[in-house]
Amino acid sequence: MMLRIEGAGENALMVYFGAETSPALSAQVQQAARLMEALLGPHLVDMVPSYASLLVIFDGFSCDHLQVRRLIRTTLEPALTQPETQAHACSRVVELPVWYGTEAGPDLEALSVRAGLTPEAVIDIHQSGEYRVYAIGFAPGFAYLGQVDERIAAPRLATPRLKVPRGAVAIADRQTAVYPAVSPGGWNLIGLCPTRMFNPDQEPVMPVSVGDVVRFHAISRDEFLARGGELP
Repeated sequence: MMLRIEGAGENALMVYFGAETSPALSAQVQQAARLMEALLGPHLVDMVPSYASLLVIFDGFSCDHLQVRRLIRTTLEPALTQPETQAHACSRVVELPVWYGTEAGPDLEALSVRAGLTPEAVIDIHQSGEYRVYAIGFAPGFAYLGQVDERIAAPRLATPRLKVPRGAVAIADRQTAVYPAVSPGGWNLIGLCPTRMFNPDQEPVMPVSVGDVVRFHAISRDEFLARGGELP
């Protein structure tokens, strides 16, 4: 394999692994992150994995672009092709509860009509899938999860809402997500999740990380409230 490496600041490099979005490529990004952490050790400041890239931020006082590029070319690239490295690309599975329904998800009915399915069928399809955390962005704790079954994929709303409630479970194209805080948003809302997706007072601050696999399961309104969920 041949990685593409570009400068991203005086003490950062962006490493590109490919152009497509896939679980295999995401797993490769995670492997690279673990390897870079071991290779750079105390010289590593931070890393930001995404769909098909890895931002590596290093200590500019102890190493430079040339040294880190050489490390990626001579050590990281060959290591990523080793079967023993690929074998460790296991993903943590995170279960998230969802109160589905038109009360919790105001776009569920319209999405089901668009798909030619009943709301119950949309719910069953959504909670039967496994979704890889491809990236975290937009807001702290906002995890982009994919891929959504083509039958229930839906474009973003033509007019975004000014206020989406915290915990809203949503679909946009072939991605799904849980809104970590009240914010504007244009995704299709189908339910509510009581789990806090970002809490700076807890450790870890997020229940998911890039590379994890998320599974959703349906709960009732009463269970949603009992688990600390808040009505919009």
